[in-house]
Amino acid sequence: MKILYGVQGTGNGHITRARSMAAEFALAGVEVDFVFSGRPASDYFDMDVFGDYRVFDGLSFVAKNGQLDLLATCQKARFLTLFKDIRQLNTRGYDLVITDFEPIVAWAAKRQGIPCLGFGHQYAFCHNIPRYTGKRLSQWILSNFAPSTTQLGAHWHHFGYPILPPLVHLDEHLHEKKRAPYEKTVLVYLPFENSEEVMEWLEDIPNYRFRLHCKDIDPGVYRNIEVFPFSLREFQKNLSECESVLCNAGFELNSEALQLGRRILAKPMQGQIEQLSNMIALQALGLAQTSEVLNAKVIEQWLESSRVVQISYPNVARAVVRWLQADNDTTVDELCAGLWAQTPNTAGIDFTFPVAKKAQPVHRALKRQRLANCQPR
Repeated sequence: MKILYGVQGTGNGHITRARSMAAEFALAGVEVDFVFSGRPASDYFDMDVFGDYRVFDGLSFVAKNGQLDLLATCQKARFLTLFKDIRQLNTRGYDLVITDFEPIVAWAAKRQGIPCLGFGHQYAFCHNIPRYTGKRLSQWILSNFAPSTTQLGAHWHHFGYPILPPLVHLDEHLHEKKRAPYEKTVLVYLPFENSEEVMEWLEDIPNYRFRLHCKDIDPGVYRNIEVFPFSLREFQKNLSECESVLCNAGFELNSEALQLGRRILAKPMQGQIEQLSNMIALQALGLAQTSEVLNAKVIEQWLESSRVVQISYPNVARAVVRWLQADNDTTVDELCAGLWAQTPNTAGIDFTFPVAKKAQPVHRALKRQRLANCQPR
């Protein structure tokens, strides 16, 4: 089995999810060619697991002070290069094409008439799940940015639809000891905020120690704050040792924090419909505290009053790889039901998934390259 796998490189969440899949594909002996787009090649780090991967410019967004800047995003985009890359990328000759919200692989497959599996958090939104309903342009972009013929989404709950649990990637060597985190120690990852402003907020909360990961402040110790560069190993170490997590409302880091049982304060990037929708879901499920505005008072109040929620998600990546490899009639509904059945009800949430009586098997159709469009129930 040979797979072409496109990964959106903006931020680190999609790459984190792809790491889990790459490790499981390797264990299963599946050949995968990875394609990344959305950031300069020099900005990728700790990429050994992906082998001889390819990098394209693709499309990304520009954020200023926690706000999506659509005008700057359009000005930065290199559309001619994008169209050229789409025309030149050959998706034929693969048993399966997968896109994790990566547009070049997705549009190349569409242009060449090759079925494509949309795999990742964004594809959960093809169903009628909790979401932010404003900003029609952003809604259109979410639906058309990386099109696919079949969608396999992931979320913190299935909401009654065939949606997977999160694909959580944690360094087993760091987390296997399951030691208690250090009290009053907070991991901070707010890459779309003004880092100097974030530092000012944190300095006004002297009773806590903060470990801030960013790329625009020199690493070092600044009063009650220790600044770290972007590093997978260092980030996972800090996540394992910190009691709380202050972050944007992205999907992967919040999933990792829930898996470990960390207190969470999530701030969505304004104008980014996925993160605004994630904020609504986190609130509805009672999984984390959220705020559209951050300052020292909001952060300190969260640290003094929030509760811990922990959810033990199963190994979704391994189950999906085995499902793609198997030649049987397991449906997407049955795949999802089996995984949610392995998710303990430790947060007061019912994860029982209702399997449709007449659900059709999908991954056989993937192998035959006849994929049906996703239709909400």
